[in-house]
Amino acid sequence: MSVFDMVIRNAVVATAADVFEADIGITGGIVTALGRDLGPAVRDIDAAGRYVLPGGIDTHCHLDQPMQDGVRLADDFLSGTISAAHGGTTTVVPFACQIQRQSVTAAVEDYHRRAAGKPVIDYAFHLIISDPTAVVLREELPALIGQGYTSFKIYMTYESLRLDDRQIIAVLAVARSGGAMVMVHAENSDCITWLTTQLEQAGQTAPFYHSRSRPPAVEREGAHRAITMSEIVDVPILIVHVSGAEAVEQIRWAQGRGIRIYAETCPQYLLLTAEHLDVPGFEGAKVICSPPPRDVASQQAIWNGLATGVFHVVSSDHSPFRFEDPAGKKRYGSDAPFTKVPNGVPGIETRLPLLFSEGVGKDRIELTTFVALTATNPAKLYGLYPRKGTIAVGADADIVIWDHTRDVTISNRMLHHRCDYTPYEGMQVRGWPAVVLSRGDVVVEEGKLLAEPGRGHFLRCAPPALARPTVRGSRSTSP
Repeated sequence: MSVFDMVIRNAVVATAADVFEADIGITGGIVTALGRDLGPAVRDIDAAGRYVLPGGIDTHCHLDQPMQDGVRLADDFLSGTISAAHGGTTTVVPFACQIQRQSVTAAVEDYHRRAAGKPVIDYAFHLIISDPTAVVLREELPALIGQGYTSFKIYMTYESLRLDDRQIIAVLAVARSGGAMVMVHAENSDCITWLTTQLEQAGQTAPFYHSRSRPPAVEREGAHRAITMSEIVDVPILIVHVSGAEAVEQIRWAQGRGIRIYAETCPQYLLLTAEHLDVPGFEGAKVICSPPPRDVASQQAIWNGLATGVFHVVSSDHSPFRFEDPAGKKRYGSDAPFTKVPNGVPGIETRLPLLFSEGVGKDRIELTTFVALTATNPAKLYGLYPRKGTIAVGADADIVIWDHTRDVTISNRMLHHRCDYTPYEGMQVRGWPAVVLSRGDVVVEEGKLLAEPGRGHFLRCAPPALARPTVRGSRSTSP
């Protein structure tokens, strides 16, 4: 009788489609059997009736990304992936960012150097396109798609990154011909600039006014414009970090018309509001991100969208800038105007526990929907499925055993990122990863890191599997 390397016994297995009881046999880092009473193994792990889920895939996080003006992210590929693993994430996809007037290929080469010897879990790269020259569009991007870099991010805002509409259409056309996925940061830059000038002239520059400079209308308009260009070029897009009801309305409208629009949101838009920016002193700078958190009604609109299939991905948008650091949030001092505060919040480790507790634990979404949003759909949308994103024979054994009854009070002291704060300090959650496997290796067990730096593999992505993203819910719909 053959012997498995490992068997996880007495598991309540959840995929994006089903929940069932089984043992999971693992050999050579691959799931090789699902069944009852599997044979002997070198190591047994008793799940004891706990939930056993596919490892999370965080397809929107920023690690060691080059910044301007002396600003520096807190996490590199080592600390970022260690933090991700402790939170139940087994694959990350950060961004190789093209610097204007430089090549995309140079950005990819630089990012591989930054990652070398560091990740403890598997990883891939998106490409940020900030300067789509004729050479980039005609030569570099088609070549990079062929090499496994099958997703691009483009921005409608930020002066050093934003593309105009004609440039966006040109990138979409390349994606259509090569089968790539384009992620769009959808906000109207000119409106933001005008509003910011008005606020500055009125002396309204405290952190709270960041939210006033980027009201829901600028996201609504950006989303509508991105949808229009997607329809014209006839190529699917994914609108990232959707924050509020007005953008949700645009996306739902497009999906109802059969336009292939996919949507992502993040925990900060489910759990934070603009009130978190409106606190004494400079503390509100901790939650400056774009788009900003909205209000309770917008939170509910996002939850409704998760339950009904409007959204396909929940990512962290982990952008960790230290607060007490001259290279972080206080780059320009503790009374800097909101325009000078680096945008972003940390969240790579808390993403899954927050969504599990607030979503599954409070009956806002089903367990299968949780799996779809955090593992299966990201794998499909970014060309990693079925190797990643599910528990099935032949898939990588990226598996998390969840202690779904464990109560945890989140504090920055317990987290493993290098940021000096978490916006979720003091929040109570129920459910936390107990054992995390990456390709059959136990990388975290009961809070202890067991992985060595550099064990993570770089993943070359296929063209995305877009035919039928899986989102289940009581009123599930798909574009």
